[in-house]
Amino acid sequence: MSSKKLPIGIQTFAKIREGDYYYVDKTGFARQLIERGKHYFLSRPRRFGKSLFLDTLAELFAANEPLFRGLEIHGHWDWSRRAPVVRFSFGGGIVRSREELDDKIGEQLRLNQTTLDLACTESQINACFAELLRKAHAATGERVVVLVDEYDKPILDNLSRPELARAVRDGLRNLYSVIKDNDAHIRFAFLTGVSTFSKVSLFSGLNNLNDITIDPKYSALCGYTETDLDRVFAPELVGLDRQEIRRWYNGYNWTGEAVYNPFDLLLLFDRRQFRPWWFETGSPSFLIDLLTARQTWLPQLGQLETDASLLSTFDVDRIATEALLFQSGYLTIAEEERIAGTYFYRLRYPNQEVYQSLNSALLETWTPAGAVDARRRKSLHQCLLANDFSGMQRLFTSLFASIPTDWYRNNPIARYEGYYASVFYAYFASLGLDILPEDSSNAGRLDMAVRFNAQIYLFELKVVELTPEGRALQQIKDKGYADKYRAEAVPIHLIGVEFSREQRNLVGMEWESL
Repeated sequence: MSSKKLPIGIQTFAKIREGDYYYVDKTGFARQLIERGKHYFLSRPRRFGKSLFLDTLAELFAANEPLFRGLEIHGHWDWSRRAPVVRFSFGGGIVRSREELDDKIGEQLRLNQTTLDLACTESQINACFAELLRKAHAATGERVVVLVDEYDKPILDNLSRPELARAVRDGLRNLYSVIKDNDAHIRFAFLTGVSTFSKVSLFSGLNNLNDITIDPKYSALCGYTETDLDRVFAPELVGLDRQEIRRWYNGYNWTGEAVYNPFDLLLLFDRRQFRPWWFETGSPSFLIDLLTARQTWLPQLGQLETDASLLSTFDVDRIATEALLFQSGYLTIAEEERIAGTYFYRLRYPNQEVYQSLNSALLETWTPAGAVDARRRKSLHQCLLANDFSGMQRLFTSLFASIPTDWYRNNPIARYEGYYASVFYAYFASLGLDILPEDSSNAGRLDMAVRFNAQIYLFELKVVELTPEGRALQQIKDKGYADKYRAEAVPIHLIGVEFSREQRNLVGMEWESL
């Protein structure tokens, strides 16, 4: 198989098909959607191929047959039938007011009129959109296809300003309500975005949308599967460790087949380096600020549990931590369970990239400038390699001692007693180490187990004002936390770590090796 060009950042179906780029055929999903229904909604994280899929749908309904030769849908489509397509995209730029939103919608309505060679006489946004649908249907004799990309971005851009976010939400609701009211003129509608906003708040006039976000049939609609790598990208895999590719980038799941983020793999094939390509393309500043304000317990972050309603409910006035992390791609579904008629989900980090990068970003925010640096993280790695627990104690004592008193006073997370344990955990997680937080056994729950260098490290963390000094290590021994690991026949290290909220530092550390 010969090598082709990598479609990095290309969201135009025609350019990919005409330019000798790699293409992963998603037209089977398009056929399935069109044959089974009419109004769809799909939520996926950024840079997952949503825009390319919408562009594929646009070219399909426009009956551009040459672009689809050799693809799954080619022999199953009536190429003599051409449908008018109305497209909206809110991906470009940032909307900073309701007026800017209305201007943006008005501009796109004018572009659609030009494309369809039609003119609206109505001046109001909703009236103009409705008129455009009616006229397009009448002029062509075909019902209209409506495609909306990044439907939620104007709201997400303003979540830190709730009043503006609500005004923008109302403006978008005014637009989307037209779709249901003009159902007689619509053949197919597909809306995509990052988040799943409450239907009551945003789609109150469009309650016939089929949300396929958590539908196992469409889990791989966006993203690349293991099969895609073998079938499409085989030439690019030469010289790369396949297991390392899986560990770093695979694992996103919406109750069906797991997928890779396309952007990650394309950059990996281009640069031949394992780096957090996807994470580095977007700053999760709002997410970091929210987790800080909510004093999130980091060791539990990759083990959250929720139900279906919470996972799919997102609004300006109600942003559940679980929903935000899931919909933005920082957590994915590990397990689905149905109990008493309700679906419950256990969430996890999708892969090494997200696990390591998110904890690094949180660590940098939760410690003052200069407290977290490459030198300290490298020193922790060296201490583990040498089992230098004295050096580890000096490292963390120095870290917490370097944090000014004023920073503790002015930072909400630092006043939370779990801050010390969260920072301790995040240091290990930022190195990408294999960590099992809050490891349960029949004797109790250990704070943190770390597997590294064919050895096991068991950590118990205590606050001395709440527990007598010297109890951290003793609890590991008394509870027999090491027993479940003894059969592995590898070195086991017991480490008790004690913090003081009065002294604002690590004040004790004891260890014992088995």
